[in-house]
Amino acid sequence: MSKLQSEALREAISQIKTNAETKKRKFTETVELQIGLKNYDPQKDKRFSGSVRLPHIPRPKMRVCMLGDAQHVEEAEKMGLAYMDVESLKKLNKNKKLVKKLAKKYHAFLASEAVIKQIPRLLGPGLNKAGKVVNIFETVFSLFVEHSLLQLSCKFPTLVSHQESLEAKLNETKAMVKFQLKKVLCMGVAVGNLAMEEKQIFQNVQLSVNFLVSLLKKNWQNVRSLNLKSTMGKAIRIY
Repeated sequence: MSKLQSEALREAISQIKTNAETKKRKFTETVELQIGLKNYDPQKDKRFSGSVRLPHIPRPKMRVCMLGDAQHVEEAEKMGLAYMDVESLKKLNKNKKLVKKLAKKYHAFLASEAVIKQIPRLLGPGLNKAGKVVNIFETVFSLFVEHSLLQLSCKFPTLVSHQESLEAKLNETKAMVKFQLKKVLCMGVAVGNLAMEEKQIFQNVQLSVNFLVSLLKKNWQNVRSLNLKSTMGKAIRIY
């Protein structure tokens, strides 16, 4: 049962919106859910990790790149989606600086099945160290681990087949948020933006919180605090 009070959440969202109106920015501010945990020992307890798809895309301008075969490159070009084909990847020549620059440029990567198998050979472990590696079937996953590509990864973009809609996969990727316990007992995830309606932010926050709590070993007993904050605004406590 959720301990997050709906009325308190609605008031916080309304306050964030009101505060933003007093000093309008030249960009659309992101709304972040800030989480503080308790009764967890990151050194001893099993670190949780899980992703959930939100009903509304929190960051529509999220930078995504398609690592595609000829068909997906053509589709990406028509959509205005950034892309790289195998020849473009080869030009990086496993140069760590270039691969790192590529990883920093985008929030996530999509990949065609034909290209994904070549990533360890083309890029080496660079994307892995940046925490941006393409997620694939477990059988291929084990092969990638041998190449050190996925051993420490913390962000898994989406594999796209030709039987699926590239646009739908892109939107799905943009709507995903990931919760992962690392070395500290606090984390933050984007759950909305100030261009969204209040009810849309409300729905995203509710789903995010309920999903997070389901990952915790003692559920709500492990939640110390929950705050909402816009990019330039003050944090407002909701739990």
